[in-house]
Amino acid sequence: MTGDRSRAFSPMVMLVLVLVGCVSLAGLGLLAAYEPELRSGDNGQGHALSRSAVGFAAVARLLERSGTPVVMRRGALSATAADGLLVLTPAMGARAELLSDIEHNGPVLVVLPKWVMIPHPVRRGWVRAAGEVPREAALEVLPAAWREGLTLEQRAGTAAVRLSRPDGRPVGVQPAIEDLRTLSGRGWIPVVVDEAGRGVLVMNSKTGVYVLADPDFLDTAGMKSLAGARAAIEMLSVIRAEGAPVVFDLTLHGFERSLNPLRLMLEPPLLGATLCLLAALILVGVQAAVRFGPAQGQVRAVALGKRALADNTAGLVRMARREHRMAMPYAEMTRADAARAVGAPRGLEGAELDEVLNRLGATRGASHRISDLIERARAARTKGDLMQVARDLYRWKQEMMRERR
Repeated sequence: MTGDRSRAFSPMVMLVLVLVGCVSLAGLGLLAAYEPELRSGDNGQGHALSRSAVGFAAVARLLERSGTPVVMRRGALSATAADGLLVLTPAMGARAELLSDIEHNGPVLVVLPKWVMIPHPVRRGWVRAAGEVPREAALEVLPAAWREGLTLEQRAGTAAVRLSRPDGRPVGVQPAIEDLRTLSGRGWIPVVVDEAGRGVLVMNSKTGVYVLADPDFLDTAGMKSLAGARAAIEMLSVIRAEGAPVVFDLTLHGFERSLNPLRLMLEPPLLGATLCLLAALILVGVQAAVRFGPAQGQVRAVALGKRALADNTAGLVRMARREHRMAMPYAEMTRADAARAVGAPRGLEGAELDEVLNRLGATRGASHRISDLIERARAARTKGDLMQVARDLYRWKQEMMRERR
């Protein structure tokens, strides 16, 4: 076989694997951070994302198509929606304390539950009616201070309901309401009544909270006719200020926007720090993937041999800041090497040897005189002086030994 067996994968394959892994990890992080908002919410329950018979997606879409601003509340509201009509649709068994903890500047409408639904066995998001919520259980979704003195009544049978204001001004007609429920009680003011004067939509005189007795006036089942849709829009316009948005609460059904640490890193003001961290990680990865120079073999922590001795000696000289003191010994060693190489007479030292080498250097075209270089080495006081005179000594030695190289 031919080829390089040491590589299990080509560099391009490894690069593609790394990129796919990074993209997959980033996608998983985004899904984990924004998963609550990416869910469709069409689970058949009674909220504004559900398109089932007891859901309120139809009225929300109708309001939006008719030009009314619609907001889906998953957490804190913006300043533009703080004064809108907040619609709360608690399910049976919901904790009443959750409603009292909600703070809102604008009007609040609580839609009482009526139907017990079970999921459809085949069609996702569809439900089947399993009965009606008992009237006492329907009122228990309200805080105790709100439901004090409040009575929920029910009329058997299916019939049309003609809605009006207490002064007789018509609101609309709901063609078919099954087992109509109405509210009455001390401290509760009727806002919208049926043809018999019973309160369909009432307001608490102390808190200003509105309560709708029967959800079939607003849910998808009530939107199946044009008259029912008109009645629902007119009923909401009675308690909604002109131009104000309608805010459908989703937090009571588990769609609350949670500020987890991962999401905080992906939104301002921490987004800048996250991008800087990502850039740093990319640079670290590039540096780890691209090697500068050959790989160094593993070495001993404490080296042995002549090289270690020379390195340790050089380190001591450097620590003592005595590098310039090496200039004179190096100059004398260079002069002795050059004298042996050119065959200078033995026994000559000092100025006599310098004179002989100067004459030979002049005949060979040397750029420096050895006597001058010796004086410069003796006068060296800094590391820069040492490097300059060492460079000139090396060049002079090469020029003197040119004929014997």
